[in-house]
Amino acid sequence: MGVLMSRRQTVERVQKVSLAVSAFKDGLREQPSTRRRAEAGTVRQGTLEQEVQEGEEEALAGPSQPEESSASKAAWERLRDGRGVEPEEFDRANRFTPPAFIRPKRELHDDEPPDISLEQREQIVNDEMCEICEVWTAESLFPCRICHRVYHDGCLRRMGYLQKDSAVEVTETAHTETGWSCYYCDNLNLLLTEEEMYSLMETLRNCKIIPGVCLTLDDFLHYKHQVHKQQFERTMPEAQEEQAALQFNALDPDKKGHIEWQDFLSHESIQLLQKIRPQNALLRLLTPKERERARAAFLALDQDNDGFIGEGECRQARHTWFRKHQKEMLSCNVSISHVGPISEGSPASSRNGKSPEKILPATKQEETSIDWPGFLRENVAYILAARPNSAALHLQPLP
Repeated sequence: MGVLMSRRQTVERVQKVSLAVSAFKDGLREQPSTRRRAEAGTVRQGTLEQEVQEGEEEALAGPSQPEESSASKAAWERLRDGRGVEPEEFDRANRFTPPAFIRPKRELHDDEPPDISLEQREQIVNDEMCEICEVWTAESLFPCRICHRVYHDGCLRRMGYLQKDSAVEVTETAHTETGWSCYYCDNLNLLLTEEEMYSLMETLRNCKIIPGVCLTLDDFLHYKHQVHKQQFERTMPEAQEEQAALQFNALDPDKKGHIEWQDFLSHESIQLLQKIRPQNALLRLLTPKERERARAAFLALDQDNDGFIGEGECRQARHTWFRKHQKEMLSCNVSISHVGPISEGSPASSRNGKSPEKILPATKQEETSIDWPGFLRENVAYILAARPNSAALHLQPLP
């Protein structure tokens, strides 16, 4: 009787809690044990257990959503825990155990303006030992271009984060200006707190988005329409639909006709951060390496050294320095950083006899001037969006 009463209380609790909380904390973990207890109980218990299970699934998936497969549930669980989506048949025999990602938490002072000086440069120091095996082997370590961590290529392979098709690319780019992002920095979804992840998972579930599945243009536009209608209770304007189509093209640089799940997840993560967190909180996410590249970009644009640049120059930085370069650009003789400016003295700036980043002096006088703090606030989302190694542009700058 005690067991039966406990299950009745569970039904009542499930009906009261929200979809996101139950899916994240209770539903995905409790459903397997619920089925086992239902199969092992009496006829009366089994009937009650079935009712409880149906109530839980209805609360998790909604009345119109079909029952998820075990593989889909496992994918949602990996997404919730920040581990991404891995193939079910992925063999981790003789591999290191993947790290347990801990989602960040918001602090009370996060919304206050951070002190990021333009004049005071920061000293960039990488770790001396591999993040995985904690062994020092000097030049054979691959540094992350975003954070201070370094890695052995063999350790990355044993972790499953470096496959054969990407090993050569990592080797060629890790020690160049373009650089390589480690598996922490490559995943923008890890910037979300648990509460923010609740919100994103609820949105994806309500729009019937399945983790790990590529999205076509029709899928992407349908999703954007649903999100807009749920948020504003009206149809998305045609202008926003055109912007969504441009964003799809930016996420599909190879013109394959679909966008990869990880690129879609990174795009939605940075979009959510823009909506939920103020710019000051986003600025606190920047690493010393990113702040240094931002300083170099601003100083290169501030030709007269008065501490101000034009609004057009700020937009220019958004379109060029804080964006992805296509993979074929990595094979050029001149290494170009996709998160830093091209200085006038560099070989790349002398093409066609004129620097492509030069702005006429009159332009700066006619436009609104932007100082260093304003430059950071305007570009912080694009700096963060440039972290993944993918050639996709995860945040399409507005014209």
